[in-house]
Amino acid sequence: MKKYFIFLVSALFVSIEAYSQVNRPQEPKPPFGYTIEEVTFKNETEGISLAGTLTYPAKGSKFPAVILISGSGPQDRNSEIMNHKPFLVIADHLTKNGIAVLRVDDRGTAESGGNYNESGLNDFVADTKSALDFLKGHKKINRKQIGLIGHSLGGNIAPIVATEREKDVAFIVLLAGSGIRGDELMLLQKATIERKMGVPEAAVLQAQDNMKGAYDIILNLAAEPEEIQIELKKYFTDKFGGMIPEKQVEAIAKQMTMPWFSDFVKFDPEEILEKVKCPVLALNGANDLQVPSKENLAAIKKALEAGANKDYQTQELEGLNHLFQESETGLPNEYASIEQTFSPLALDIITEWINERTQ
Repeated sequence: MKKYFIFLVSALFVSIEAYSQVNRPQEPKPPFGYTIEEVTFKNETEGISLAGTLTYPAKGSKFPAVILISGSGPQDRNSEIMNHKPFLVIADHLTKNGIAVLRVDDRGTAESGGNYNESGLNDFVADTKSALDFLKGHKKINRKQIGLIGHSLGGNIAPIVATEREKDVAFIVLLAGSGIRGDELMLLQKATIERKMGVPEAAVLQAQDNMKGAYDIILNLAAEPEEIQIELKKYFTDKFGGMIPEKQVEAIAKQMTMPWFSDFVKFDPEEILEKVKCPVLALNGANDLQVPSKENLAAIKKALEAGANKDYQTQELEGLNHLFQESETGLPNEYASIEQTFSPLALDIITEWINERTQ
């Protein structure tokens, strides 16, 4: 059982070993042919300064615009992972096609203030609203054509902002966004990755039971994070005895009680998606093992239909993984070895869909 414990929390916490692949042919190089502004703005509610990059075409004004919202864990404005810079690639492509893009360092990352791991989903929502207010006041931006593009966890934040700022958000794009409750997604993610790696089915099922018990503590115990952390440590110690070092148990319990993580475990996207009235594009890769496409796209579609959304599109893209790379297995340990940063097909679909709704 100890052999498979690395998968007990989720792929969010899997450490990917050092990699040597650094060839990233899609990474844009100067001259860019568009305007680049390094910007700062404030989350006035918390007094946090956020930093980012705004790009827009060199000629003209009143451009449609998008805000890029990153996935789980503190990430810089490029959403850099394993020498890939997917948000830079997305921003470059959209800007060359007439769409302004704001990408921002997550709070507590690079040039942005605050502390990511002490923050919850509502804090990330507030940061996105601050970015929205900044764009609304920019002279080059059409304030009536501002949308949100959220990847993974960002695909949960975008619908929340869209419902709370209905008049300000023109559309949202969900890239590997989830449609099922956080604990259910984490269990599905875990089993999907383990089965893909050839973990024996008995071990997969046993680990599902083990982790469900931990998530149930987070879901049902109305207490401060410190108290929940103590209960989780007791739970894992009882389950695994001396098979796992005490320090590792403490680290996992601490990770699982970070505000953003526990908020995500409890979050049910269905309740929010039913309230989204703006146009929605939901894309996912058929090889996505972290947010499996069939279950999540079906749930997103069901929720949007239940809310009578009049303009939505859900689409599964063959062969793409969680990062929207063309992949063989979809396993996280493959991300670094793939030279492609973001599927050109996905970029074209996103661009065409946005242009159809803003031109």
